[in-house]
Amino acid sequence: MEEDTTIGLVEISTGKAPEAVGPYSQGIMCGDLLFVSGQIGLVPGEKRLVGPGIEEQTRQVMDNLMSIIDEAGCEVGDLVKLTIYLKDLADFPVVNGIYGEYFERPYPARATVEVSGIHLGGLVEMDAVAVRRRR
Repeated sequence: MEEDTTIGLVEISTGKAPEAVGPYSQGIMCGDLLFVSGQIGLVPGEKRLVGPGIEEQTRQVMDNLMSIIDEAGCEVGDLVKLTIYLKDLADFPVVNGIYGEYFERPYPARATVEVSGIHLGGLVEMDAVAVRRRR
């Protein structure tokens, strides 16, 4: 983690999730708020998608998100908002099923949208917001 003390931002970075492929951070903490950049099905340490299928890409996206929130000292129950971007909305039932394996009530707020393209030919991308609870 790298801290910018002028406004209290802390960059979150972990080798357990893919490196940023551009000028952005994997995550940014601002107080107790964590903002996680969009994650696609990239294999950590490599610049390739985990595979061509929606199921394997969705699982990798979720693993990447969980690695970043863990690095920030958050847990899955701290996630309050996710956005899912799908190349094809017909994949929604598969993605929704896998997504549901990670969460319990109260579920995070969520939006799901179909997009014309995802970086590197990905099929799914997710970004997230979490609130770190004091434990």
